Amino acid sequence: MSYKSIPQICTILMASSYKSPAPTPIHGGNQSIPPAKPMSIEQHILDKGAQILQSLKPIKQMSQHVCTFATYSHDMSRQIETHHYVARINQDFLQCAVYYTDDSNGRLIGVEYIVSDKAFESLPPEEQKLWYYHAYEVKSGLLVHPKFPEMLVKPELENLAKTYGKFWCTWQIDRGDMLPLGAPALMMSPQDVNMGMVSQELVEKRATKQSMVEIAEPGWINPQADYWKQHGIGFAIDIEKTEIKLMAPSP
Repeated sequence: MSYKSIPQICTILMASSYKSPAPTPIHGGNQSIPPAKPMSIEQHILDKGAQILQSLKPIKQMSQHVCTFATYSHDMSRQIETHHYVARINQDFLQCAVYYTDDSNGRLIGVEYIVSDKAFESLPPEEQKLWYYHAYEVKSGLLVHPKFPEMLVKPELENLAKTYGKFWCTWQIDRGDMLPLGAPALMMSPQDVNMGMVSQELVEKRATKQSMVEIAEPGWINPQADYWKQHGIGFAIDIEKTEIKLMAPSP
């Protein structure tokens, strides 16, 4: 797979993330789960047993639920509500499983990695272009912790406002895909400029209210992040055939 920079105004260069690849399963993205047979009694028993007998340690590290919005890097007219279930690895690194909804049948649509400003500054410039800053999401109230008292979560919001995120969407169900199709799509954070602004209709549809906690403006935002704001360029992945690298046999 290769990265391709795609000007916002250009529609000639088409990456696989622009449309559903053929053949496409039946559409119907408003359904709660993909079309399939119901789970059997045996499968229910296996799942219950696994919850008791297996540790599931990585899953149990998820300690926060954050709701926000995201746009597609290659097509910022497409905006979605996202639910991020956060596991903190250390003070400089968090990882999130991203779901389309927060109900019991919520579909896993991607993964987000979050790093501190210190960790972000250590990345090479070409890598930094794929990341976005969280400051606007937090200060505008677009990023919220559902059902959590706003004042209690203020210290966490202050920390998140100074972090950078990279979010890969693997299931574009907003276009009606009933299964994860094609290459992952790079997502961007909402911003208070141009096409980065989230539709007010989309915000009003969300049940969770906006946070009114006052967060200080970060002193420094690396200009390599949110690359599209300065250059009008988005990024997409295209799938290409390539020669397999042959490895020498082990001695």
